[in-house]
Amino acid sequence: MSTSGQLHKDQRPAALVTGGSRGIGLGIARALAEAGYNLTVAARDPERLEKAATDLRSTGVRVQTQAGDMAEEEDTRLLTRAHAEAYGRLDVLVIAAGVGTAGDIDSLPMRRFDKQFAVNLRSPFVLLQETLPLLRQTAARNPAHGAKVIGLSSITGVYSEAGLAAYGASKAALRSLCHSVNAEAAKDGVSATAISPGYVDTDMAAWQHDRIAPEEMIRVGDIAELALAVTRLSPQAVVPEMVVTRSGGMSA
Repeated sequence: MSTSGQLHKDQRPAALVTGGSRGIGLGIARALAEAGYNLTVAARDPERLEKAATDLRSTGVRVQTQAGDMAEEEDTRLLTRAHAEAYGRLDVLVIAAGVGTAGDIDSLPMRRFDKQFAVNLRSPFVLLQETLPLLRQTAARNPAHGAKVIGLSSITGVYSEAGLAAYGASKAALRSLCHSVNAEAAKDGVSATAISPGYVDTDMAAWQHDRIAPEEMIRVGDIAELALAVTRLSPQAVVPEMVVTRSGGMSA
């Protein structure tokens, strides 16, 4: 790992993106890279992660990777420390890593419930514990923009869907966590936005293709555009959440 002084002289803003090797996370990482952000991208699969990083580096920004399992607390803490060591600032934290398992309340195995809450809620909580000091420091040095947290929730955390009780509950909790960041840290220039989309055309939504055609799903670029817009707001404008529905209704 490269360290300190030389890297910290780079005045570009820096973002940390979990779940950054594919889907919405990669889409947001690409939008941030094109906007001039240095990046730390994290995901479980080292090979897929490095492939994504190579693509992101083509924009001319610095990109470091950190492979790890967000269900493991130590991996989460190592990720945040690696980012701080490399860049010494954190302008945007994107919490895009997530897992989902379908199953009715009366039949879902508890190990799958626990996995979803570990990745979708506990890991974000640990990430925020580790990064809020650096987010606050960055916001203080950059009062015109502050620092942002973007949490990828789900419309199932807003409007319940049969068969997704555990997933929806974990995403509703992530929305609440983003609101709590605003209650505790907005005064310091750190604000959080939960983005709660319906089905987005990613591999995670492929299991719904027999019901919803890919072309009828929300585009990754739509969510990336919303996330990028949030990063451009002043600290005086706090957007607690965005709910993004597919054309034609309020369901996922």
